[in-house]
Amino acid sequence: MHVYEDPATWAPERVRPKGQLVFRFVLTVLYTPVQIVMWLVALVVFLAICLITEVITVFSSSYERGLFKAGDRVLDPLSKWPAWCVSWPEMRHEGDIAYYRARVERVVGRWTEKASAPRVPKKPRPPVECAIPLRDYRGVGGAYVAQVAVAQGWEPRPTDVRKEVRLWWSAASHID
Repeated sequence: MHVYEDPATWAPERVRPKGQLVFRFVLTVLYTPVQIVMWLVALVVFLAICLITEVITVFSSSYERGLFKAGDRVLDPLSKWPAWCVSWPEMRHEGDIAYYRARVERVVGRWTEKASAPRVPKKPRPPVECAIPLRDYRGVGGAYVAQVAVAQGWEPRPTDVRKEVRLWWSAASHID
């Protein structure tokens, strides 16, 4: 049996102790400026490299694509919060099922709105796949995310529910 098929993993996460949440929140407040500075330094270094190697990109499109991929690999992880971070709403609403239900419905609703938007010519297609992170459904479990998503036209994908719930917009296969 795969992890994503085990019903026990789709249950809500247990409520974390208040002291642990406060400690993690304080660490988050101290860590956030450091992360922002690291992101800005990486961006400045990347832009400096781009300016220096601009001459090469004029002659080689593959070098330019590689440079953009490298930028994505460096800057994307720095723009995401680590799993141990705790935000103010998470600390205040830990264990509040109604809050997490509303949060899941809001997040899935936003993704549904994006995915069901009509395609605009010369623009990228609307997203057909999404991932709902654990911090959005911790209090209600992945099963509730799947229930709300299926009601809005999404299909659950193989996923590790302890980290995220991956969804696929099923109407995308019918639209061109």
